[in-house]
Amino acid sequence: MAFLADALSRVKPSATIAVSQKARELKTQGRDVIGLGAGEPDFDTPDNVKKAAIDAINRGETKYTPVSGIQPLREAIAAKFKRENNLDYDWKQTIVGTGGKQILFNALMATLNAGDEVVIPSPYWVSYPEMVALCGGTPVFAETSIDNGFKLTPAALEKAITPKTKWLIMNSPSNPSGAAYTSDELKALADVLLAHPQVWILTDDMYEHLTYGDFKFFTIAEVEPKLYERTLTMNGVSKAYAMTGWRIGYAAGPIELIKAMDMIQGQQTSGACSIAQWAAVEALNGPQDFVARNKAIFQGRRDLVVSMLNQARGIKCPVPEGAFYVYPSCAELIGKTAPSGKVIETDEDFVSELLEAEGVAVVHGSAFGLGPNFRISYATSEALLEEACTRIQRFAGSLK
Repeated sequence: MAFLADALSRVKPSATIAVSQKARELKTQGRDVIGLGAGEPDFDTPDNVKKAAIDAINRGETKYTPVSGIQPLREAIAAKFKRENNLDYDWKQTIVGTGGKQILFNALMATLNAGDEVVIPSPYWVSYPEMVALCGGTPVFAETSIDNGFKLTPAALEKAITPKTKWLIMNSPSNPSGAAYTSDELKALADVLLAHPQVWILTDDMYEHLTYGDFKFFTIAEVEPKLYERTLTMNGVSKAYAMTGWRIGYAAGPIELIKAMDMIQGQQTSGACSIAQWAAVEALNGPQDFVARNKAIFQGRRDLVVSMLNQARGIKCPVPEGAFYVYPSCAELIGKTAPSGKVIETDEDFVSELLEAEGVAVVHGSAFGLGPNFRISYATSEALLEEACTRIQRFAGSLK
């Protein structure tokens, strides 16, 4: 339509949302569909957090809040960064947004000019390049591989940086691969970044509390304090606290950047939901025991899915360090023929034929910038995951 903005031509719809929507439509038509596309925990929000929200309503905490968030939440965020990440931020260096997406978008909107480049390791969360494009920047992809666990190497980072690079977006643990960086791996990347003082780092730590086994989480400004002044450390309550629908993301960084983000948010949404903010105060300050409990459940699911997928013909699934996704390769199945008679030419063909033949909805890897792979979210019951993986094994075995 002629009256729509040119910027829309630079943006694609979210593939993960599209898969979930397709699964819902098929279910309403009576199909037996297992949807493994959604990126949200299947656990309920903890009772103490829900109670804090109810108490906030009963106290009348239902008015507009300051744009950057209520002071008790910003103080809780600063305390969290100190307690868990050894990062010293004044509460005025923090900002609260309506979900992590708003934090990311506002940071990019506040800083990008036409021609500015943003380095994004692939595979990447589907929204990163689209946000960069909407804000007038140019996404530059630094490819990873299954052989190095889908992690950005110093050499690949160095190659991607140009004089036009303004940001590097880091996501650890990663959506979609579950890859997480050790302290040594972050230090090696930091050494490259120290040689390029024009590059800022936007680190998306949303899955921080979902790492498995002996893996210890670190964030980049913690590992290399010299990067503190040009790092925006972003997090939120969505994943660790099962609060996706409450829509609270937050970040901390240099005060000038936080002020610029506040100015944009002031003309955009103003403050996030007051009740959700009070719930987030309790999430950050209250008991944390359920985090470990949920993590143990996720680890069991991960191990089940990885084991069963690696028993499927032609599928190779690495063991991710964190998040609640696996990112298996279906490279050996490209060129084979599905029961429908269709030749599988791409990972998108693979996932659409899988959905048609077996009623399992997953997201194709090319949507995340690296294929032929597919992403499975294991944020659902073990019984459903076992059934889904059995169907995937059957489908892979049926390809000729």
